Amino acid sequence: MKNLENGISASLRRRLLAGAAAAAALLVFSAGTASAAANCIKGDRKAPYTIGWANIYSVPTWMKQTEGTITAEVEELKKAGLVRDLMITDAQGNAQTQIQHIQSMIDANVDAIVVIAGSSNALDRVISDACDKGIAVVNFDSLVNTDKVTAKINTDSNEWGATAAKWMVSQLGGKGKIIIMNGPAGISVSDDRRKGAQPVLDANPGLQVITETNTEYNVAPAQEAMTSLLFANPEIDGVLSLGGALSAGSVLAFERQGRDQVPTTGENARQFLELWKEKGLKGWATMQPNWLGALSVYTAVQALEGKDVPAFVKVPLPVIDDSTIGSYLARADKFPADGYIYSDYDKALFDKLLATK
Repeated sequence: MKNLENGISASLRRRLLAGAAAAAALLVFSAGTASAAANCIKGDRKAPYTIGWANIYSVPTWMKQTEGTITAEVEELKKAGLVRDLMITDAQGNAQTQIQHIQSMIDANVDAIVVIAGSSNALDRVISDACDKGIAVVNFDSLVNTDKVTAKINTDSNEWGATAAKWMVSQLGGKGKIIIMNGPAGISVSDDRRKGAQPVLDANPGLQVITETNTEYNVAPAQEAMTSLLFANPEIDGVLSLGGALSAGSVLAFERQGRDQVPTTGENARQFLELWKEKGLKGWATMQPNWLGALSVYTAVQALEGKDVPAFVKVPLPVIDDSTIGSYLARADKFPADGYIYSDYDKALFDKLLATK
């Protein structure tokens, strides 16, 4: 080895060192470029793109409105020459069916998949496969566990639950019997809201949770569930509802049973907000914007166009109370009677949330 080293000329040594330095510089540059690019996207993907919308279910009005924002955004992007087609599937609430639909999108080599997860963990493998195949994956509302996505977009569900619980503590002076109404078990947005509420409840042991229930996000099953709970619980001081349709169902159940209304939390469901005003409720609500769907499509296309998008986009939670409910109800006629009154949105808002120029 020593003889070999001696046989290398000084000139050759200099060339080898220079080459090593250049290679190192290239590696640094490549690493920087890779970290700046959006996750998952690989291959020769050029506009106009094909987008897949893997819906878990389309029956609840919130989902129909959300799909409406997705299709409207796709139409705008088609006009701009950025999108060719939108593939829509409906798993009808079945996570295994949703997995099959996503696999079909992968097999069709769509450019991007937008998804609300029917299960926080069951979809991990197929979502990871999509990412590995270079497909942009944007997950919003109910999130998967895996981080092998281009972006996750959501409000802070833990904050949602914590803020609602704090309001209930304030309304009841930290003492009383409450019922908690949750969305479907296993849906991350529902589970995370409930998790967010728990530390507040732990810190206020005078607030007794006498029972809780899980129902789908529809008024009729929520009303039926609350009716059963009213028969079993003659004393209820508050309803910590963690979904808008759930709150409307609760109010209707109290009314049907001739029970006095109690402080109730909820969401921007039109029916709940109208009942709140009509019944003079003590209420609090926030909003899971339906335009998270439109933002997800926009984010996917931005990423495909080479923009650096955040791995997680946090959308601020508004507060709806007696001082702001009027501004929502003033726009009620623009939304379905069983729908959600969501705020306006545009490209400028999306760019601000994504911090793109």
